[in-house]
Amino acid sequence: MPVDRMDERGTITLWVLGLSISLMFLGGLSLDLWRAVADRRELSSMADTAAIAAANGIDVDALRAGTLHLDPARVRAIALASLAEDPHRSALDAIDVEIDGNRVTVSLRDHVRFSLLGIFMNGQSFEVRVHATAEPQERS
Repeated sequence: MPVDRMDERGTITLWVLGLSISLMFLGGLSLDLWRAVADRRELSSMADTAAIAAANGIDVDALRAGTLHLDPARVRAIALASLAEDPHRSALDAIDVEIDGNRVTVSLRDHVRFSLLGIFMNGQSFEVRVHATAEPQERS
């Protein structure tokens, strides 16, 4: 029994359309994941820089008395000043500076909006969080 070729018209078109949508989704996934990795790397660098700078917020009076302690107000001011110099800072979602003894922890949170995946994800975004810790060290 011969097969009627008229019933199969458009099959290749539908297949190519499905393949194109799949490739666009995979391309968007790779593009947006690389953007998230790049943003995380930049945030990590910012947090490291701020934590190291903030660890220099030593209480001068305590140091003169022979003990090494951090001044919480000075630590926060130095960390925020370090972050203020970065052009990416204005877009950050959250900045948190914690002091635990002589340890400074700077936590940053940002989001990366999906570009190509935004078509499929309805404008959602990917959250990126980083933490950096530093503490002053005594040298003899």
